[in-house]
Amino acid sequence: MADHGFSVSGYDRDPNQQNRLLEEGKGKQVQAAASMQAFVETLEIPRRVMMLVPAGKIVDAVIDEIKPFLQAGDILIDGGNSHYTDTDIRIERLKETGIHFTGMGVSGGEDGARLGPSMMPGGNKAGYAELKNILEKIAAQTDDGPCVTFVGNGSAGHYTKMVHNGIEDNRKNIFAGR
Repeated sequence: MADHGFSVSGYDRDPNQQNRLLEEGKGKQVQAAASMQAFVETLEIPRRVMMLVPAGKIVDAVIDEIKPFLQAGDILIDGGNSHYTDTDIRIERLKETGIHFTGMGVSGGEDGARLGPSMMPGGNKAGYAELKNILEKIAAQTDDGPCVTFVGNGSAGHYTKMVHNGIEDNRKNIFAGR
């Protein structure tokens, strides 16, 4: 995101990862926070937070840790490979707080994350409207435009990524003669 001119703040419990962020972000608007609260306090309201953590219980742990510092209208994006049914549960869990939860499939690996991924956000249209400008600028670009579009309500982003992964895995198996 910083490579595309956006101000970026990050948080990781590991001080080595915080230092890595600062080192890789040298010369750009990048800052690393030493705590979740300090991280959230660096963000403009409405806050747009992208979690990039492994799928599973860690996603819920991060939600539990950040939730006290967020407010209605903020957007929390799960950019990992969460199962779509888990995303539905998280959307419902955060709905009463007014926090928009967006499950977003992201393709392109580590290089894509830096150079431009393909993104498949779900959630709700109001949340996507707040993210659209940012996502279009950081997405991979083609002659037809950015590789990002709102794929549908609820867990549609993670469902779409699941289908994508299934197709990709099957193609690899076919090419490998399996």
